[in-house]
Amino acid sequence: MPETGTNDDATDRQLRLLIGLVVVLGVGASAAWIGWAHRHPEPAPPVIVLTVLCLAMIAAYRLRISVRVRSSLDSLAWDEIPVLVGLALVPAPWVLLCSITAITGLKIWARAGTLKTAFAAGKAALTSAAAAAVFLVSGVEPVLTDPDVPAITVVAALAVFTLVDQMAFLPVLATDTRTSIMQAARRHWIGKVIGFLGQLAASLLVLWVLSTDANVLLLLVAPLVVACMHLWQSRSARTREERESWQRLAKATDELNAVDLTQVLHSAATRAAQIFSAVEAAIDLHAANAGRTVRATEKRILFDGRLIAAPMPPDETTVDLVAHDGGVRVGLLRLRFGGAVKLTEVEQYKLRTFASAVCTAIRNALAYAELARIAEENAYAAAHDPLTGLANRRRLYDRATALCSDAGSDGLVALLLIDLNHFKEVNDTLGHAAGDDVLREVARRLSKAATPGDLVARLGGDEFAVLLTGLPTPALAGHRAAGMLGALEPGIEVEGMTLTVEAAGGIALAAGTGSVEELMRRADIAMYQAKRAGEPTMLYAHARDTADVERLLLPGELRRAVSEHEFTVDFQPIVDLGSGEVVSAEALTRWHHPEQGSVDPMRFLESVERSGQLPAFVDAVLEQSLRAMQAWREGGFDLPVAVNVSPRSLLDPGFPRAVLARLEQHGVPAHRLVLELTETLTISQVDVVERTLAELRNAGVRLAIDDFGTGVSSLSVLSRIPVHQLKIDREFVAAVETSAEAAAVVRTTVDLARNLHLTVVAEGVESEPQRRALWELGCVAGQGHLFARPHSAVRLLSTLQRGSGGRPGVLATALHEVGSVVRMPARRAAGAGRPPLPHLPA
Repeated sequence: MPETGTNDDATDRQLRLLIGLVVVLGVGASAAWIGWAHRHPEPAPPVIVLTVLCLAMIAAYRLRISVRVRSSLDSLAWDEIPVLVGLALVPAPWVLLCSITAITGLKIWARAGTLKTAFAAGKAALTSAAAAAVFLVSGVEPVLTDPDVPAITVVAALAVFTLVDQMAFLPVLATDTRTSIMQAARRHWIGKVIGFLGQLAASLLVLWVLSTDANVLLLLVAPLVVACMHLWQSRSARTREERESWQRLAKATDELNAVDLTQVLHSAATRAAQIFSAVEAAIDLHAANAGRTVRATEKRILFDGRLIAAPMPPDETTVDLVAHDGGVRVGLLRLRFGGAVKLTEVEQYKLRTFASAVCTAIRNALAYAELARIAEENAYAAAHDPLTGLANRRRLYDRATALCSDAGSDGLVALLLIDLNHFKEVNDTLGHAAGDDVLREVARRLSKAATPGDLVARLGGDEFAVLLTGLPTPALAGHRAAGMLGALEPGIEVEGMTLTVEAAGGIALAAGTGSVEELMRRADIAMYQAKRAGEPTMLYAHARDTADVERLLLPGELRRAVSEHEFTVDFQPIVDLGSGEVVSAEALTRWHHPEQGSVDPMRFLESVERSGQLPAFVDAVLEQSLRAMQAWREGGFDLPVAVNVSPRSLLDPGFPRAVLARLEQHGVPAHRLVLELTETLTISQVDVVERTLAELRNAGVRLAIDDFGTGVSSLSVLSRIPVHQLKIDREFVAAVETSAEAAAVVRTTVDLARNLHLTVVAEGVESEPQRRALWELGCVAGQGHLFARPHSAVRLLSTLQRGSGGRPGVLATALHEVGSVVRMPARRAAGAGRPPLPHLPA
């Protein structure tokens, strides 16, 4: 790894420079004493004395306490004693020669290498020369037989020796271990002080014996003193080092009790470098999916990334990360000391113990991470739809609850409930896999169209919901909802086909709802109202809420309402726009409830359709309509009646038989009954009810399409349904005078009806200008408040009998005189410029 290589090269260069400096200074000091000896010649000491001195120095060098720091040894030796004693007995140059010879021989014997041998020899020369300089300055002359050395000289010489020794060694140790000189100096300072005092005592004892008439056998006491102090100091140092090491190991084990894998790896790497005095520690993790390596010193992380296979450096010690009980190997712990190091048996045991603790910590962290991942997946699955990835009903409820309870939220909150129209056809025709593709695409489009902060959810099946947040005004909810549904308009490619998704949306504002359940209920009501009205979206309005009569629509309540004639039918006349004569009537149902009063059909029709009692309700309406026809006929007015029919009724195979039976019962010809079908009837529904409609038409019943022009499949439906009449929606009638587009829709509808031999009725005629405009566009019939409001059958009969202008059956003044020629406004003929539409077979 480049960073490590660069740091190692820099450290090696610094070490070579420091060692070279020590060697140069040692050579210089040796040369200075050789020069001094040349100027002050003295006889050479006996060979036996030099030999004994060399052996003593070798013994002192061998008798040392070494503590490993990285790949270096911080040693507490006794080599000062033979040097000080030798300076009192023989000239200084010979002491330097013995010291250099002894240490060089030892290093060569130990095969320590050129650098270490040169450094040891240079340091020995420096320390011995420094101590000799103290003796020289103190005026102490070496005497072999009766040395006389003041104690203060011994103390000073020992202090200088120790100081020079540390000044030469500490920079090298600090550089090798990449620590500061002060940190290296403070390491084991108590042992160094005790060693200094022991060396001083031993040196004074030897010199005292040699300078007095004391028994020479007392010299044997000095080695005993040195040996005892050495054993005590060695045991003390090792005990202290092991205690500190085990304390660091225990602290590291506590730090490994973490659940985060990164924290475990970082802590393990830094602690390994500290506990085992390594330059670097690395952990290669094999248990992770892609492998991972973390390298660190005892102070910082050097690398944390993907596991990279590389040859192992020669100065590395490795141990497998395996628990004490065996099991799976999760990785490898690598220690780099910056040099060849052989761990002691105790260190090896600690390393295995630490590796086992690291292995256990890694396995625990991996297990916790897996549990956290599973918990996160479960939490996600509990709050999201598995097919689309959108929020599910539970998450929508939680978010809506939080927003509704937060009075200080920014802006208004609304719920948009979306239902896909005729989605079942996709599943039935193309299969569920194609249906799933459609749902996923719808989810993607809704998510893309949503405003940041909104929550898009799938409630199940083909039902979606969007929680709209941050609305400055209620009106903006409709604007956002239109944008959401507009995103679904482009076709969806599924299995090589382009499908068009139709949807209806209900909007409810959260303010004033009190609960999420009430918010959902209101949005659901608004959505079904939008479906019924053929609108893409509709905002919840309390006036159209059917919740207050839901309890009335139980089967027993509905049967009671039918049997007690609570459902009543009012009739609105349909008038010839030119003559003002009534030509038919439309049946409009009301519910006169004994407690609720008059209930508008918009509030109960949808609930009746879902109640299961629709056949009974339709039969009651049809019964009253046929009775009214009989009463009018007896009163002199034979008027057809138009009755609205729900698509659900057409799904009943017995519906045609029930209608024809009622007609026969009342003696009403089938062609006098008109069944009005909503224009929002879709192609899929036409496919199902086509046989029912054909049976009714063949029997003579006339069919009409109500609210023509408001749906999205007008021509497609018209080409499949055998209708006789089109009814123009009141939306176009209201704007026929002011809007060119509305007039164009009316004109086009009239042209289409003429070519298909159909009649046209305009709904919602409110004024004479509207009547005239419609008549001039070719529309021959209309209904609305201009002529009459809905009345009961009896009252309508009275109105017909009274008439207008003395003419019974007429409700408005004629637009032209009988027999006069009326010049119509110039407009394009129905067939000009294009062939007429062919007549569709019934």
